[in-house]
Amino acid sequence: MSVVQSIRTAAVAAINSLYDQQLTAADIAINTTKPEFEGEYTIVVFSFTKFSRQKPEETAQRIGEYLTAHYPELIARFNVVKGFLNLSINDTYWTKFLQQHYSDVNIGIQPANGKRIMVEYSSPNTNKPLHLGHLRNNFLGYAIAEIMKANGYEVIKANLVNDRGIHICKSMLAWQMFAHGDTPQSTGIKGDHLVGDYYVKFESVVKEQAEIIIDRVLENDFRDFDSAETEKLEKLVTALHKPEVKDDKEKSGKIMDDIKEMSRNKTEIMQQAKIMLQQWEAGNPEVRELWATMNGWVYEGFDQTYKRLGIDFDQMYYESETYLLGKNLVAEGLEKGVLFKKEDNSVWIDLTADGLDQKLLLRGDGTSVYMTQDMGTARLKYEQYHMDQSVYVVADEQNYHFKVLQLIMEKLGEPSAKGIHHLSYGMVELPHGRMKSREGTVVDADDMITEMVNTAAEKTQQSGKNLDMFSDEQLNELYDTVGMGAMKFFLLRVDPKKKMIFNPEESIDLHGFTAPFIQYAYARIKSILRDAGTTEGLEAYTYAGELLPLEKELIILNEQFPGILAESYRELSPSVIANYAFQLAQLFNSFYAEKVEGVPTYSIIRATSEEKKKLRLQIIMLTAHTIAQSMKLLGIRVPERM
Repeated sequence: MSVVQSIRTAAVAAINSLYDQQLTAADIAINTTKPEFEGEYTIVVFSFTKFSRQKPEETAQRIGEYLTAHYPELIARFNVVKGFLNLSINDTYWTKFLQQHYSDVNIGIQPANGKRIMVEYSSPNTNKPLHLGHLRNNFLGYAIAEIMKANGYEVIKANLVNDRGIHICKSMLAWQMFAHGDTPQSTGIKGDHLVGDYYVKFESVVKEQAEIIIDRVLENDFRDFDSAETEKLEKLVTALHKPEVKDDKEKSGKIMDDIKEMSRNKTEIMQQAKIMLQQWEAGNPEVRELWATMNGWVYEGFDQTYKRLGIDFDQMYYESETYLLGKNLVAEGLEKGVLFKKEDNSVWIDLTADGLDQKLLLRGDGTSVYMTQDMGTARLKYEQYHMDQSVYVVADEQNYHFKVLQLIMEKLGEPSAKGIHHLSYGMVELPHGRMKSREGTVVDADDMITEMVNTAAEKTQQSGKNLDMFSDEQLNELYDTVGMGAMKFFLLRVDPKKKMIFNPEESIDLHGFTAPFIQYAYARIKSILRDAGTTEGLEAYTYAGELLPLEKELIILNEQFPGILAESYRELSPSVIANYAFQLAQLFNSFYAEKVEGVPTYSIIRATSEEKKKLRLQIIMLTAHTIAQSMKLLGIRVPERM
């Protein structure tokens, strides 16, 4: 039981006894005490005055007196500030906690609760390599899964690979047209990068061909379009020439985007890609063979990247295997009358009564859309695992998509609908702006990994600290630990809901809000423990004296870790743990560095007594375990030496 839970239990007993009430722990509001007042935790008593029939100060005074009289091993003393009861926890509570947990390498980990959650993350397309945006997704998904496990849930880490569709056909078609038989082996280019190069090539050709059509459209030449499209374009062009639109960059830009997209869809190469998609869905053997070959190149590349990232999965799904399940659901929906067909044979669902709009589920030519395969995958997941919750880690650009997915599954009567949860996160940008796949301006994950590890090596070498104690192999491992840790922490320290700018240089600052700062604190503790020699005899030792301020603060902050872990799960935010780990490292550094007249206040080697030495050894061992556990949940390693 945590100290907060213990306070709640004691407070419930006090109030029920004093005022003949039947409150529960949930009725007790507890905060950490403000720094300007004495104490560690504060009970808010205002809500109790309705039955105490006393002023808040009097109510707090009576409760405080009861607690110190009946729970002296927990509450040492109290003070009252208006309606706030500030409690000072007995030092013996903290030293007992320390003795019980200082050697616990699994601190904070909760027992199994019998509930199952699937976390789907990564979800790459097989037409390009993983990029910086995927990194935030992968790190977030992995960390959330580990945090859920630590909170007692059975977790299935899933990856749905988008291995079919028009975007895949773009790479395939461009390879057919321009590659002259190139392979990863013949070019020495990593498979996912090679395929991604042809996706960019396709888009460059589309752009060239679309410019010709756009120029014609702006001259009111609509020869490339049917009557319905022509009518729409005429309205767009007319609107574009209105004075109020010309002077509004946002409005004119949106109109031009619509014209560009319609023109792109009419290019010759785009039409060929659409034909290839139809051939794929029809099972054309040549198209399927090329598809399997190029996807194979990409999977080999992905596997290498995932290994470097330290990312793993328990279950792989492929859109090529699940989209047909979605088509089956569409057919069932038509039979039930939940879905309907339009004149062009396309299948839709009408969600206007729910405040949304009509949603396409199957194109007129019979090809499926993203929603189709997500429906099929949702059913498959539930049939396989019957999980209590299915979490999708997907950028906030898809907020509407997942709102619609859940609503469709509800209307179809699917049991998986209730557990669908979209963990939405903000996009990642670089200091120079947003990345664009079509234009080939994305930063590849592999390149970012290499840059981070090289930067870690450069920073370490510049510091010149104790490099001679490492072998070349150990140095390379250290560079990887620091570089990868810096990247992961920087992308996880921000609340997922917020957009962010990733600055590689800032992420690796040894003195900033970074992983290297925390890793260095951990390495410093391990160095102190090596210098201190043996830690034998600590398991039976409980300090009986008075704690100094930072001794107590470090124990208190470590004791809060299980609560932080629970909060991180409730918020679905690894940033809660990242912030906590940084705060713990900061406090340890203060503990380590504080001096009075040049003498370290909290020295272990030069402690004023053997009792103080043992106490401080227990404190820093507990701190090391908590830091290591925190960072492990974020997928970050901590070095023994640094």
